[in-house]
Amino acid sequence: MYETPHAYPRDLVAFVRQRWPDDVRLNPPGDDRLERLVSTAYQASLLRDEGRVTSFRLLVARPESLPEAGHPPMGLHRLRFQETRPFEANEIRSLTPAAKYHRALIGVSEGDEEPAIWGLVQSGPRWLQASTGGRVSEPTLPRALVIRVSRPGHVAVALGNRTIAELSSGRLTDFAVDVFESKWLPARFATVRGELEAIVAEQGARATPPWRPLDPSLVRSLSAQMFKRVIATIRAAHHGGTVLLLPPECAQDIANERFVRLKYAFIDEEPRRRYRTLVTQVLTAMAKDSPGDPSPAGWETYRKCQSSDLGEVDEAIFEVSHLLASLAEVDGAVVLTKRFEILGFGGEIAGDLAEVDTVQRALDLEGIHWEAERVDEVGTRHRSAYRLCARFHDALAVVISQDGSVRFIAWHAGGVTYWDHASIAAEG
Repeated sequence: MYETPHAYPRDLVAFVRQRWPDDVRLNPPGDDRLERLVSTAYQASLLRDEGRVTSFRLLVARPESLPEAGHPPMGLHRLRFQETRPFEANEIRSLTPAAKYHRALIGVSEGDEEPAIWGLVQSGPRWLQASTGGRVSEPTLPRALVIRVSRPGHVAVALGNRTIAELSSGRLTDFAVDVFESKWLPARFATVRGELEAIVAEQGARATPPWRPLDPSLVRSLSAQMFKRVIATIRAAHHGGTVLLLPPECAQDIANERFVRLKYAFIDEEPRRRYRTLVTQVLTAMAKDSPGDPSPAGWETYRKCQSSDLGEVDEAIFEVSHLLASLAEVDGAVVLTKRFEILGFGGEIAGDLAEVDTVQRALDLEGIHWEAERVDEVGTRHRSAYRLCARFHDALAVVISQDGSVRFIAWHAGGVTYWDHASIAAEG
């Protein structure tokens, strides 16, 4: 990652030019026009509409390039104004209530002429599936310049769905860390996934005919989608929260309040293990589908399955996500085991935990490169998570701040390490 402090729109334009993909024939607008587009978007991000943060997406394309018959969920619904509107920050602010960040884009003319707003483009929310979770297919945006503003001072420049560069908090970045795409994160849950796969495989081997085998990545994908929904829902609430995922053997320590005091602890019974029950039901249904088929049932099989029973279980899994997000709105941490067993919420990290003076800020997806950082500038929520991860090297903490930033914290490469998890979803 490349970054420089106190960057501004002009710096972002030069940064985009440097990092525009070589394999893309479509060239970005000229420097002056691109700077006008980015600078106006930046200025609009600093405005408020009746107290609301101004968030929006701009699609820089000719309206004729979008099909008249297109519509969500898999297409774009183009609506042209009879007269174009000026491309100005206040005009963008005025349109944001009608062009919700999650569901629509503001159409801006392309070419050498002065930029103008020609209309609205309804996309629907499926384009957010990659960050908010879900099994339905997401549409692909056209290969056109897209400028996203999700919060004040945050401007991302993309080619369709592909982000080229971002300006956030005065920093330039040329990549977005989606921690769910890493290797280190699923590796921490490999034992738990293996337990579930073994249960279903044993049942399938006794069936006649034998059940269909499962792709090893299916459980990982299910869990990732569920937890993405947890994060997205907490972010949307603007309250922030902490979720702790601890090794199953730590449950007794939690019960004894050695390291985490739970204000609201749950009784040890099936309801607190409901997620594991639901995932087992999904795996069983997928394995029983097309018995005798030797090809493994994976994520794509799951996405395309039209079974009403599976649909109900899928909905139930996401209800668990919303439950966890709701628990996070109470002050204190939500505490889970790595089996996603809900031990309780309102957790206070306490006990004999050594202070952590510095942490490692990961500069790449796998944390191979990092830089040391003092913890003075972060609050109690982050510092207590650092202390817990320093004590329990198998623990994972996910801290969501009120401003929508997401930090994954774990013991990695010999020290407490954190990743700033990027998400294209806005905070509200």
